[in-house]
Amino acid sequence: MSSANEQVDTEPTEVPRHGRMPRHGAASTYLKLAASVVAVLAVAATSIVAYAAVDLIGDAKPPVELAGEQMLEGVPDIGAMEGGLNFLLVGSDKRPADGRFGDPEEDSAELNDVTMLLHVSQDHSHVEVVSFPRDLVVPVPECIDPADPEGEPLSPLSGVKINTVLAYGGLPCVALTVQQLTGVEIPVGGIVEFYGVAALSEAVGGVEVCLVDPIDDPDAELQLDAGKHSLSGMQALAYLRTRHAVGDGSDLGRISNQQAFLASLVRTLQSSGTLSDPVKLYSIAKAVLSNMTLSTALQNPTQLMAIARTLADVDLSKIVFLQYPTVYTDDRSGVEPSDSAASVNAALQADQPIVLDPSATSESEFGTEADPNTQAPVPDPAATEAPTTQAPPDVTGQRGDEVRCATANEG
Repeated sequence: MSSANEQVDTEPTEVPRHGRMPRHGAASTYLKLAASVVAVLAVAATSIVAYAAVDLIGDAKPPVELAGEQMLEGVPDIGAMEGGLNFLLVGSDKRPADGRFGDPEEDSAELNDVTMLLHVSQDHSHVEVVSFPRDLVVPVPECIDPADPEGEPLSPLSGVKINTVLAYGGLPCVALTVQQLTGVEIPVGGIVEFYGVAALSEAVGGVEVCLVDPIDDPDAELQLDAGKHSLSGMQALAYLRTRHAVGDGSDLGRISNQQAFLASLVRTLQSSGTLSDPVKLYSIAKAVLSNMTLSTALQNPTQLMAIARTLADVDLSKIVFLQYPTVYTDDRSGVEPSDSAASVNAALQADQPIVLDPSATSESEFGTEADPNTQAPVPDPAATEAPTTQAPPDVTGQRGDEVRCATANEG
């Protein structure tokens, strides 16, 4: 991992000064935060549909059917699915009609600036969240034409950046593309659009972020002192929209920031008991259904509740956020899968935990360590004998029990 993030102690008196977080572009950065929230919350939050279906269904957007959704037919519980469950989260850059983030007429192309795969293991013992860089060059398989589902399919493509696939063939085509890339079936997924970040961050009661240096960004209308902050609503949106306050502006670096936020979100969910609180779940469900288009299978409350149960008790150290390993293309106009991508694919296909290489997340380089507020897991002799995948050094990421913070941009 690049030195985009840094570990901090829980004592508020000192803040470390090594790593850096990336700068975010105005049009896409809040989608990163929205996707971070939704990747963890989407299925879990909407489980409350079973308790308040009449009200919540009124907020739901029309569903989208994925090619692999027949896999869920007749499955009584997500744990019964061989190989675990794969959920695709897409963050769309579609401009809202109010024009606050750009002219929706001029910026009509809908790109998937965020593409993430959430893998929940069959035995619910581990979770992997894989982020795919937006400039990842991929082949696109033949897809159903969303404008004419009964007509001729869309032709397969080669050498396409993954963030253009949503505009080409919609969410089902993105799912097929990631499915072809990783070799795992993707039966469920969803799309989050603008303003989702503000509503979702409010629904969870705020997400803690940490700053090594103060932020003063008039363009983003954001001022924050160094230290820890619980951000929600438009302030959380402003934090991820800041252009000049933090980081180096690279998309690969932005993923590191996204992962740090995700890890903080997971810790918040587990420590606050959100996933077992019907009132909190209801609030989150309202935010999710109002700001997200879900695939057809997730309209079933039974399936939603089954998925929600998988996230409440997973050990934080067994939740891993990782960046799909890539190298630059020859012309450096994009990135392509590195040799290590085969290792990630194999682990997902085999439903094996991915263990990050300590040399890629060492304390000396990144200042990372387990959250001291999180109880260390008690080793299970049976579990330690289970096969795992040791990730190569270029597979970067962080665990859910690691705390990292951002350093100001010196550029």
